[in-house]
Amino acid sequence: MESLEEISEEESPKERHTSSTPSWKLTAKEILATKTQNYFAQTKRAENILIQIAFSIGLSSIWRFPYLCHLNGGGSFILVYFFMLLFFGVPLMYMEMIMGKCLRVDNIRVWKQLVPWLGGIGYASILVCILVSLYNSIIITWSLSYLSNSFRYPLPWDKCPLVRNINVTDLSCLQTVTHQYFWYHTTLNASNHIEEEVETLVLNLTLGIFTVWFLLFLIMMVGLKISMQTLIFSVFLPYIILLCFLIRCLFLEGATTSLRRMVTTEFSAWASLDLWRQAGGHVLYSLGLGMGTIILFSYKSGGDNYAQVASLVILVNLVTSLLTTSIIFIVLGFWTTTSGHACIKQSVSKLMQLIDEGVLPQNAKPPKDILLLPTMDYIKWINSLPGHLRQKVIHLSPSCSIKVQKEMFMEGPGLALAAFSQVVSLFPGSSFWAILFFMALLIIGLSNLMRLLEGIVFPLQNSISIFRNYPRILSAIVCLGGFLGSLIFTSRAGSYIMYLFDDLLVPLTLIITVVFQNMALAWIYGAGRFREEMFSEMGRPLWPFSSFLWCYVTLPGLLALLTICLMQLYQGTHLYYTAWNTSGSQEVKHLYPRNSLGWVIFLSILTFLPIPVHPLHQWWSLQDYVAPDPFEKLMSKKTPMLSSMSSQRPKHHSVKSPERTSNASTRGLSMSLLRSLKPESGCLSQDSEKYEGSSWFSLPLLTSLSSSLTIRSASLRVSRQVSPASINTDNSYKGGETKEESPKEKSVQ
Repeated sequence: MESLEEISEEESPKERHTSSTPSWKLTAKEILATKTQNYFAQTKRAENILIQIAFSIGLSSIWRFPYLCHLNGGGSFILVYFFMLLFFGVPLMYMEMIMGKCLRVDNIRVWKQLVPWLGGIGYASILVCILVSLYNSIIITWSLSYLSNSFRYPLPWDKCPLVRNINVTDLSCLQTVTHQYFWYHTTLNASNHIEEEVETLVLNLTLGIFTVWFLLFLIMMVGLKISMQTLIFSVFLPYIILLCFLIRCLFLEGATTSLRRMVTTEFSAWASLDLWRQAGGHVLYSLGLGMGTIILFSYKSGGDNYAQVASLVILVNLVTSLLTTSIIFIVLGFWTTTSGHACIKQSVSKLMQLIDEGVLPQNAKPPKDILLLPTMDYIKWINSLPGHLRQKVIHLSPSCSIKVQKEMFMEGPGLALAAFSQVVSLFPGSSFWAILFFMALLIIGLSNLMRLLEGIVFPLQNSISIFRNYPRILSAIVCLGGFLGSLIFTSRAGSYIMYLFDDLLVPLTLIITVVFQNMALAWIYGAGRFREEMFSEMGRPLWPFSSFLWCYVTLPGLLALLTICLMQLYQGTHLYYTAWNTSGSQEVKHLYPRNSLGWVIFLSILTFLPIPVHPLHQWWSLQDYVAPDPFEKLMSKKTPMLSSMSSQRPKHHSVKSPERTSNASTRGLSMSLLRSLKPESGCLSQDSEKYEGSSWFSLPLLTSLSSSLTIRSASLRVSRQVSPASINTDNSYKGGETKEESPKEKSVQ
């Protein structure tokens, strides 16, 4: 509190200097109000920073990053990911934060104001949020399934399950670690291929996903607000648990070797295009780029030092990812060192101990030379036992794999859940640790999904009048649609379909959306022009290297990533998914079938379809304003349209004299009547390019279309120079201004 008071005291002289009344006339009530406003502004800023951090340490760092790192060779993936975080994550996140803060509109209207004919970018980002929300809900359902099983003691994944009418196929539990067996057989009940039993729903997953979406519906209906204390607790609780897990794992066998393997870098792996594709896609996914959530939440926060905020969020993201990956790599090394002959030796020792204690009869004693025989002979001996005795031996065997694991354990998306279920089993009072960890994972997943849903619901409420008047209808529609759309992931092949979304569909749509965002701001609107206007708006320059990175680093890199994705999607020879082979008790790799890749292409096109549809819709609606004679009636039609369009712009004070305002608007209007107006595009300069007309356009239509679209973009700086009366007119016109845009909040800033 003291630091906040000091900040408010430092800011108060500026306010007294700009005030029309002398500083000595300020009353105690006004000083107290100023301090209170500054306190709430700083609290709001800290809250939004914590929300950004909570999103970065969510499912992306705890669940997604470890299995991608394990799949792509450890240290090689970490270096590529760090490189992309530095040169792609920081500038792109900074770009979205600045737009949200200075334009102070949601992720739909921000692009309608900057580049009107690319206003469909906002709708495309909402569709991406829908896709991410659908398959994130099944990940939360998996955590809920593990949480429900955590209340049992002993934990069900520590031992092979007891089954009736045991047969030879149940020996598959002994050929792998019980945690992997529990994941595929009990949690997923997975099929052998992505095309098998898609119509068969798993009961526990179906009930779980209904529970998840019902909880989200209740939260959205009630309007639950998270306090600052709860937010801090939800951010720091995962770190406390992960640090405890890391300390315990360091005492496991093979921990040093596993960590060394994690940081080992093979530069030959950098030649793999798949590594760059997955690393780049994860940068966008983990930071929430292209989803509109950063734009939406940035304009609600106070402060303006977003370069430091973006760097802090990305640093926390990287540290969390490395911490989680270290734990999982140690568990993988422990599984490898305890498999094969080491597992047989441990199993024989455990059986002899149980026989001495009287738990097992003497006929369960293994042969003396069993340790000298191949591993599969141990399975043959267990299979020769009577049925009831065989069941006891399997159930009481230690949780290790008697099969020699020449390849890596678990390359699928369930790696994190299976590995953490192993870690909690190592603690005394394992049920308590399991409840604590999976409860924290459930809270993190629900909070991240709530943020995604808010990025869907809030902009649509501002854009569609019926949803603005009846907000609960939209929330109910979103939750019902999310539940029905997520049912596909609860089938026996649902985990493979989820992996298809996570590996191909969502990264491709994110890259396409961010490419359009970067291109619209840096090259069409103009990075130099954006810097000038943001300087006038904020009163301080932007990050010095931002324009260069937006123009010559991030955009070419994103285009290269998009090219890699499209090439691999077209070829389809290197795209595979990891499935479970029930008979062999091991994971196998299968190529994606052609119809699955066809669905990826179809949904990708559907996602960015609003981008080309929006200018066509504008062109169609502008036909109502076209006059037969452009030189006689165009002026009367353009003037009201210009005023109505300019009233939709964010408030700005870049031009100080009203003469420049009138001159700029008159000059732009006259140029649009006589010739095609040159757009102020380009990067780091104000160079313009001429529009060339097509032969099938009529003259009135071409003139009205080009001038209308360019006037809306070129008059952005002009339209921001509004008086208080025009601000009221602007608010009444939009009808969808949020509470954050009230005069009370403006006084805070």
